[in-house]
Amino acid sequence: MQASGAWQDGFVRAPDWWPPRGRSADLLLTAGCLVVTVGAVLTVIEKDGRGPMPWLGWILLVVTCGAVYFRRSHPVAVAIVTFAACSLYYPVTEPDGPVVITFVIALYSVSAAGHLVVAGVLVTLSMAATMYGDVRGGTNHLADAAGFLLAGWFVAVIAVGGVVRNRRAYLREAEERARAAERGREAEARRRAIEERLRIARELHDVLGHNISLINVQATAALHGLRREPERAEDALVAIKQASKDTLREMRATLGVLRRVDEAAPVSPAPGLARLDELTGGLATAGLSVRTEVEGDPRSLPAEADLAAYRIVQEALTNVTRHSSASAAVVRIRYGTGDVTVQVHDDGAPTTAPSGDGSGIRGMRDRAEALGGDFEAAARPGGGFTIHARLPA
Repeated sequence: MQASGAWQDGFVRAPDWWPPRGRSADLLLTAGCLVVTVGAVLTVIEKDGRGPMPWLGWILLVVTCGAVYFRRSHPVAVAIVTFAACSLYYPVTEPDGPVVITFVIALYSVSAAGHLVVAGVLVTLSMAATMYGDVRGGTNHLADAAGFLLAGWFVAVIAVGGVVRNRRAYLREAEERARAAERGREAEARRRAIEERLRIARELHDVLGHNISLINVQATAALHGLRREPERAEDALVAIKQASKDTLREMRATLGVLRRVDEAAPVSPAPGLARLDELTGGLATAGLSVRTEVEGDPRSLPAEADLAAYRIVQEALTNVTRHSSASAAVVRIRYGTGDVTVQVHDDGAPTTAPSGDGSGIRGMRDRAEALGGDFEAAARPGGGFTIHARLPA
């Protein structure tokens, strides 16, 4: 049989209602004060054989103890009520009782709520009233404790209340900092997830768009070749095979960011400017003559810049095959001191240039700007289309 309640999980567990908190704790404290004070008065009456306490004393005793229940919601009012009730109780009642504990609790509540000036004023007034009563009255209500001891007790209670208030403020601030840090971590995680999704989307668009466009062009050439030039059809089919193989390879590499399942498989070199010949060679079989020009001293680039430059050239040439009737294109790579410039232009008709709002143009611009570079795309006055990208290197 499964244990339940306080005995579950093999150990004694405190019930959910203990320790009491909030109003339950205040109600328990009020009842405790009432029991202690009434019990003390009755004990003194029975022990000393004194007469009954006046009805005003019982009323003041109930008022002071009942006021404790409201110490959280109205700490200043409770402190004033308990101070006034104790000021009346001790001079007019006999025998004395420990009603002063309600005033002590009220002082703690006032200081814990941050009203230190009110607590100090009430302590000063209570000590002055006590000393005045002892001097003018015939009964010394502090026979068992010196005045300075009572003052020290009051000051200690106020100090404890202040420490508790500071600790609560510190805990609230720590919790707020923790919540703010958690919100910051969640926002950072969302931002990184969005950036990663956009990066993968750009990669898939560039890879699939370029290779599928190439396959489409080659398939069209193969269909015409089967009827007129069989030897060209064979070349087109070989190009289709290679393009589809490249598509699968690059798509698997891109999706590998999401699924790490092919880590043991051979990994081909990452796309970069060093592989431009493979890119332009595939387009040559599709009937587009691509000339590559390099200015400056070629050098190794950071991986992000190298990949971005390659993808920009790839997307630009894809747009040439998709949207223009161009027969030739020029790819110009210029290595500067702190950057690398990529320029691609073709000789197609100016009216067939791709829109600047397309996903291809937007993707190229995003790649350049993500690295802190610049990107421009515009139709050439004499015909064709030009893209220009500068990447920090």
